[in-house]
Amino acid sequence: MQQLTFEQLPLAVAMLINEVKEMKSLLQNSNQMKVEPANQWFNLEELCAYLPDHPAKQTVYGWIGKHAIPYHKKGKKLQFSKSEIDQWLLADQCQTMVQIRAQALRYFEVKNRLQ
Repeated sequence: MQQLTFEQLPLAVAMLINEVKEMKSLLQNSNQMKVEPANQWFNLEELCAYLPDHPAKQTVYGWIGKHAIPYHKKGKKLQFSKSEIDQWLLADQCQTMVQIRAQALRYFEVKNRLQ
């Protein structure tokens, strides 16, 4: 560190002001970024509102009875993990014709090797 002279003082203050402005803008930007919780939990009503087709509660109860949907039960309270629901929604994705053909070709290749 070198000592500042009286003549250098205005320049040093200007540099400090600029650095404080930069830090302020960085803090404001970081506060504006929405941080999503690690795992968000839904109750039954929130789940019905979140799902794309907005099913009725009775429909969701039917899925629970069939163990078709991931859920957690704490006492009498049903809870649904957003990350598990997202995975469940993506797992029911229909295959394209290209994917079906590729799967059929793989099946027949394996079957022919075994014969």
